[in-house]
Amino acid sequence: MKKLFAEFFGTFWLVFGGCGSAIFAAAFPEVGIGLLGVSLAFGLTVLTMAYAVGHVSGAHFNPAVSFGLWAGGKFEAKELVGYIIAQVIGAIAAAGVLYLIVSGKGDFTGIGGFAANGYGELSPGGYSMMSVLITEFVLTMFFLLIILGSTYPKAPKGFAGIAIGLALTLIHLISIPISNTSVNPARSTSQALFAGGDFTAQLWLFWLAPIAGAIVAGFIHKAFFDKT
Repeated sequence: MKKLFAEFFGTFWLVFGGCGSAIFAAAFPEVGIGLLGVSLAFGLTVLTMAYAVGHVSGAHFNPAVSFGLWAGGKFEAKELVGYIIAQVIGAIAAAGVLYLIVSGKGDFTGIGGFAANGYGELSPGGYSMMSVLITEFVLTMFFLLIILGSTYPKAPKGFAGIAIGLALTLIHLISIPISNTSVNPARSTSQALFAGGDFTAQLWLFWLAPIAGAIVAGFIHKAFFDKT
């Protein structure tokens, strides 16, 4: 249960901090943090919680990460379902709190895209389904390679959280214009449930592509890097 609570709170913080920065601060008049700030916010959520609860649960905060670690032989299959449920519930809880905050604004008329992920007309830059699928697959694959490599026993001790947080920052710098950046099915699910409509209909891609990329990365690490 300690592991599951750690995953719940870690994923809550990721969604609340990352998506919250996009909803409230990205385009705030005159002093908005922009895409760079949102990218950094997502990286900081993972970095901070990795050190806060990583020693408890391994700091997955992402169903794709759990699948990738399983494929790489670093996580037991019997724990997958529990971790994923905790991650999704944590993400939805964070989205619920974000909704309560944004709906309290004086001129509130609706939540709009709510930092949800999408392709085609729902892509910030109008990128196609195939472009988004490739992006999410490749970026999640490299994200898992970084996670598996930086947490490897022979890697420098104590720096994994920094490498992983900076990797997530870089991922957002690349792909916010393409898909609003997922690489995390729990994060995508929470925002799509509140944004509704076509965002929900497109949610399948943001489960399929990140998990597939993560599993491929796990197999690559296990085959080529695990014994070095």
